[in-house]
Amino acid sequence: MRLPRNHKVFRGQLDVAPIAGVFFLLLIFMVFHSGLVLTPGIPLKLPSAYGLAGLTNQSVVVAVTANGNCYYENQIISDNELKTKLRAALPGHRPLTMVLQTDRDLRYERLVELCVLAREAGILETLLAVRPEMQPAAVERAVVP
Repeated sequence: MRLPRNHKVFRGQLDVAPIAGVFFLLLIFMVFHSGLVLTPGIPLKLPSAYGLAGLTNQSVVVAVTANGNCYYENQIISDNELKTKLRAALPGHRPLTMVLQTDRDLRYERLVELCVLAREAGILETLLAVRPEMQPAAVERAVVP
């Protein structure tokens, strides 16, 4: 038994307008998803350094502005709340490191206060985050025999 075929292969012209519309819509999505959209935040001027080792422990990050405001998990937080959250973040048997992303204009006194606060919360190691120092790229020259 043969079934009748009622499908025909498309042999007309392809309309360009719908394809162009979809292309430009995708282009708009890609532009807004890129780095052209500003991410809200506070400016931190991290000091730069070269040749420092990274960390291997589990870590928590606390950002501190030049006027001393602390940010933990992208939220502004008071010192007492920070101590409570740091105690809650401590794992059972593994060491925890606090990474301080401090503005380079932060007073040294405030930096020491945060290190003492971390020690009271049970964190034994505190590191200061730095921005890698910019190095010029090495230029390789071709040797002509």
